[in-house]
Amino acid sequence: MSKIQILWADDEIELLKPQIIFLESKGYAVTAVNNGQDAIDANKNNAFDVVFLDESMPGLSGLETLYKIKETHPSTPVVMITKNEEENLMEDAIGSKISDYLIKPVKPQQILLSLKKLIDNDRLVSEKITSNYQQEFQKIFMSMQDDNNFEAWSDLYKKLIYWELELQQSENTMGDVFSMQKSEANTNFCKYVAKNYMKWIESPEAPDSPVLSYNLLAKRVFPLLKQDKPTYLIVIDNLRLDQWKTIQPLVQRLFKQVEDDTFYSILPTATQYSRNSIFAGMMPGDIEKNLPHFWRNDDDEGGKNMFEEQLLDNHLKRVFKDDIKMHYHKVTNYRLGEELVNNIDNWKNNKLNVIVYNFVDMLSHARTEMEVLKELANDERAYRSLTLSWFEHSPLYEAMKKIAGLDINVVITTDHGTIRVQSPSKCVGDRQTSTNIRYKTGRNLAFEERDVFVIKDPVKAKLPKSNLTSTYIFAKENNYLVYQNNYNQFANYYKDSFQHGGVSLEEIIIPFATFVKK
Repeated sequence: MSKIQILWADDEIELLKPQIIFLESKGYAVTAVNNGQDAIDANKNNAFDVVFLDESMPGLSGLETLYKIKETHPSTPVVMITKNEEENLMEDAIGSKISDYLIKPVKPQQILLSLKKLIDNDRLVSEKITSNYQQEFQKIFMSMQDDNNFEAWSDLYKKLIYWELELQQSENTMGDVFSMQKSEANTNFCKYVAKNYMKWIESPEAPDSPVLSYNLLAKRVFPLLKQDKPTYLIVIDNLRLDQWKTIQPLVQRLFKQVEDDTFYSILPTATQYSRNSIFAGMMPGDIEKNLPHFWRNDDDEGGKNMFEEQLLDNHLKRVFKDDIKMHYHKVTNYRLGEELVNNIDNWKNNKLNVIVYNFVDMLSHARTEMEVLKELANDERAYRSLTLSWFEHSPLYEAMKKIAGLDINVVITTDHGTIRVQSPSKCVGDRQTSTNIRYKTGRNLAFEERDVFVIKDPVKAKLPKSNLTSTYIFAKENNYLVYQNNYNQFANYYKDSFQHGGVSLEEIIIPFATFVKK
């Protein structure tokens, strides 16, 4: 392994020989110069791993030398060393993108620590993360074997997301081990949902029933409306918990977080069902029964989420005697995003402002169809990165900046998550069978029972029933449902795509967070 190359520029370089000898004894190679111009010339002819610069040198100062070095080698780490502790000098140096700042006299151990941070940081972080995950592996494994309730499963999933994000920070050998553990967690979670889902629907107030889509507003949002300040409810369609954890730090720059929680999406974990259920405060079957003009079944023509504002208005009037001044804004294209930016602070006198943002859902669908997006988001890590890039440059984030100084509540949540499907499962149905590949509803369905969760009586599950013999099936884990006709063609087309509608940790356990003014 080649030695780490260090360039050290200081007009009193002779006095630094003990430090240089110490570094050379540790295996570093040091090139020493006593002025800024020599440092610039040396840097032109050599590729140094780190540069140490004295701030106060005759001729070119340390900062002037820094600028010249950054012009030709912008990514080279530079450590500024100075006797001067003035705040403005430190700010100038930091603003010039130095990597570290040391005050004279510097001890050899200080120099070594700085080098460790700059050169060995990735390796040390990777080793520490791997070691910590190895210690946690058995605890996570044991918690999957317990007879968990919904809160324990939420905590377990949060822990898995934490380690997934930690392990992605650097290359390590634990990626495959983690994937197997997460897959096993999904297997056990699907068993848990199959065992308990109907109990949750039948007894929503029972202690062992989670907050579900249809009672989310009543339990988590409507209490905020009793406060003497506006509430902005932001629903980002199809946002998984790991994606939320990726963009969360950006939101925390703007607002103070007071709650970081989850809730459970109803089945099917699809926008038509889950988001309509959120706004209506009803299960889909009850919407169809009580508000039939606002419901569209899978086989009906037209958009399936055209009446969210009306459903929400109906919900508010059922719960509150007084009129709640409310504004609803859905963003499905960039023009509507610009309207959001231009108008969001004009809604501050409303009691409730609802923003539905559809980008992430459109991204998952477009990725299935467009090769370029498959390249950009070819795995979970890339999918998160693409979500972060979108959010950071989105009209939504710009709009949130405009209301950051207001005395308001901000709620960020979603309607369901999504999973990257891997395993095709054969399914047979008639022409009226729904087309979603994570769930099917229809009559005379034939399927692989081990791959699905079945609801034979939709009425008990408070789901719409298009005919007397309708059944719902939901793909479990990372399975996806493919008809026998042209099986291989469709199996290959959808493999590795991000889909929703079924039963998995990723689709069901989803984020709910609240913020206030900082």
